[in-house]
Amino acid sequence: QVQLVESGGGLVQAGGSLSLSCAASGRTFSNYGMGWFRQAPGKEREFVAGISWSGEITYYAVSVKGRFTISRDNAKKTQYLQMNSLNSEDTAVYYCAASSVYAGSRSPGSWTYWGQGTQVTVSS
Repeated sequence: QVQLVESGGGLVQAGGSLSLSCAASGRTFSNYGMGWFRQAPGKEREFVAGISWSGEITYYAVSVKGRFTISRDNAKKTQYLQMNSLNSEDTAVYYCAASSVYAGSRSPGSWTYWGQGTQVTVSS
């Protein structure tokens, strides 16, 4: 089992920045690819970014590429999502996820473990 706890969500003005963290506990963190998904009201959960177990390979949704940066610190068992140039379309609950297979999968069903989510609201 892997337990994931997100933090760092909140309210930010359009054009601003926010940083999310996801702390993991349980099984060896470095064995897992990590990722971020988000879900806006009335919409399906969508892939935002993923990072390989080593941190060497990253994946991004087209909508966030160039604005968001995913990273991880295996020693701290934590992954991060730095979000810049936020706009109202980024408003959603953001979820941390872990996968033992492929950190670039866009399908939520491919991910094994999930955090409880943290709300990000961008005001215009």
